[in-house]
Amino acid sequence: MSARRAGATAAEQLALELPLELPAITLAPEWKDQQRLWGHPFHPMCSYLASFPAALTHAFIARYSRPGDVVLDPFSGRGTTPLQACAEGRIGVGNDLNPFAHLLTAAKVEPPTRAQAATRLAQLRLAWNAGSAGWLELGARVFAHPTAGDAVVPRAGSTASPADGIEAVPAEVALAFHPRTLGQLLFVRTTLRLDDRTDRFLAAALTGILHGKSASYLSELMPNTFSMAPRYVRNFAARTAFASPERDVFEGLSKKLDRLFRQPPPRTQGLALLGDARDVAGRARAALRASGRPDRARLVVTSPPYLRVVKYGYYNWLRTWFLGFDARAIDAALDDAHHRKPYLAFVREALAGLRPALTDDAVVVLVIGDVLTDRGRQIRGGVGLAERAWEMAAEPEGYRLAGVALDDVAAGRKMTKLWGDEAGRATKTDRILVLGATESGRRRALAGAGLDIDWSWPPRALRSL
Repeated sequence: MSARRAGATAAEQLALELPLELPAITLAPEWKDQQRLWGHPFHPMCSYLASFPAALTHAFIARYSRPGDVVLDPFSGRGTTPLQACAEGRIGVGNDLNPFAHLLTAAKVEPPTRAQAATRLAQLRLAWNAGSAGWLELGARVFAHPTAGDAVVPRAGSTASPADGIEAVPAEVALAFHPRTLGQLLFVRTTLRLDDRTDRFLAAALTGILHGKSASYLSELMPNTFSMAPRYVRNFAARTAFASPERDVFEGLSKKLDRLFRQPPPRTQGLALLGDARDVAGRARAALRASGRPDRARLVVTSPPYLRVVKYGYYNWLRTWFLGFDARAIDAALDDAHHRKPYLAFVREALAGLRPALTDDAVVVLVIGDVLTDRGRQIRGGVGLAERAWEMAAEPEGYRLAGVALDDVAAGRKMTKLWGDEAGRATKTDRILVLGATESGRRRALAGAGLDIDWSWPPRALRSL
């Protein structure tokens, strides 16, 4: 089949541009009928571009897994699949190459208790009260002259030790916050250690309140969905004489923790892995064995990165600054600039690498969005990606097709809704490709498609866990 395509005629090449007719799987999109924040309160810890709703994940977890099964997402993003799996008594495993995504996933599937989070916050308050004068002076100095030589600050996680290095604060960061708020953020940023489970959870919670358009956020300069471009931030602040209101970091974090812990953390803890999806199988199996768990996944629910749409570092530069990550390095590592052919090759490599981590009857669910435009430019071959992913990535690796479910996306609810004339065009339709790792998995996918799902939260079956 691949040899024939290599020497394709013009007519054959044209056929490749047209959508394939794949069988539709009978799957009612009931997740669309659920409230926006359906699921565990940890889900909205921090906004994240191109994430699917927890209710969609539940639709597949409830149908195609049982308590104790491993549920894997090799492109975990903010951790929706592994968190929902853990909340439903499964073993959720999330993997991502983006360190920001890995941090969010780890915070959710390996969380502290509420008491541990509250105790650590109290310790931070006490330490701040004891040494606030120096940090307030530093915050004021950075706010006034962020590029001055004496406005350098300790690096994130350095515990204020000069041996750990110092750095300048980008001017657009200083513009975003009140000087006192900035001083508190610099203190917290320096003190938290991301390799500690409780500190990591607090850091992840803080990324969720760094910027937004209400009093619950530490800055009102930008929306909470993503960071506006640094140049835009500087120009907007100069044009409008923007001055951020004073917000107390500790009070804001305390209220955020109250929202996150409206329900207890999931009793089942999961695993968060940092690395390339194409070699996730070996790392996932080793981590599962090390924790005494089954080492193969019975269900995969994931969404490969959308074709040429999202730059995860660039659109989260303020959050990555707070965490001490390099936004440019993140985007360079993630390589988002895929056209269709290399995109499909990448998906094939990911599916090939995934196979050793799957049970024989595993079901694999891929949420793949059509892409019509990219930054105002028409994309060739961006429609019918799920069908092409089946034909050129999944089928050649031995997967069996159960069918495709359509998930039409309302323009006003998609992440591009803030992008003017391009609103909603980038991902107008998500196609959900449902595969079996083998014929056994395909049959299980078909048999479970019509099962009734409990949409109460927590579902009745979980209330005794």
